[in-house]
Amino acid sequence: MGEAGGAPAPVKRARKHLALLLLCLASFMAVVDDTIVTITLPSMRRGLGFTGADVQWVLNGYVLAFGGLLLLCGRAADLWGRRRMFLAGLALFSVSSLLGGLAPSPWILVLARVLQGVGAAAFVPASLSLLTSIFARGEERNRAVGIYGAMAALGFVVGMVGGGMITELLGWRWVLFVNVPVALAALLAAPATVPESRDEGVPRVLDAPGAVTVTLGLAALIYAVSEVPEPGLASTVAPLRSARCS
Repeated sequence: MGEAGGAPAPVKRARKHLALLLLCLASFMAVVDDTIVTITLPSMRRGLGFTGADVQWVLNGYVLAFGGLLLLCGRAADLWGRRRMFLAGLALFSVSSLLGGLAPSPWILVLARVLQGVGAAAFVPASLSLLTSIFARGEERNRAVGIYGAMAALGFVVGMVGGGMITELLGWRWVLFVNVPVALAALLAAPATVPESRDEGVPRVLDAPGAVTVTLGLAALIYAVSEVPEPGLASTVAPLRSARCS
């Protein structure tokens, strides 16, 4: 990520504004999807029959995939094309949002949320790198990055408020369905407004094993912590004792 190498030719002012709108919309959508589900967890639990604390994986699955793959996807975007990664992430995000909204069982909803996190991890770093390649260094870029950050921050507030309103009026499934038309609109508009860029002449090396290991390690830690409230902290040795007795 960082300073975008292999910058494209200068972009016209009107096209820059449209590109900024799309990139900010993507960042906004990723943040909203993190917070909007928090309000709807009780409805999801009742609707799909989640047991115990398992419903929290609707939230954890997204956050883990997003945070664990963020650096890897950012590096992949620098190497293979930032717009390409941006579009691929949006496509996956759109399909997984539809899958989550149609989910007939808890595990499919959790799977959809994990895929949403992967999609967000692909398009968020790519969108920021595209921003730095489109806008020239200095005041122009500073203003664009400021707007980008403000939209992401606004997403936290909108997610909390919007989640309750959508759930109350339309049901929890629409919290996921609402992403589909937004992502599709961005997918259709991006090729004509966002220029491609990548880092040329650098080794095509990715630390995929490292990213997967970090993500799985965090998932294991969160799972262990989430299991503490019901059986208690001391119960971590109970399975071992039971195995010895048998």
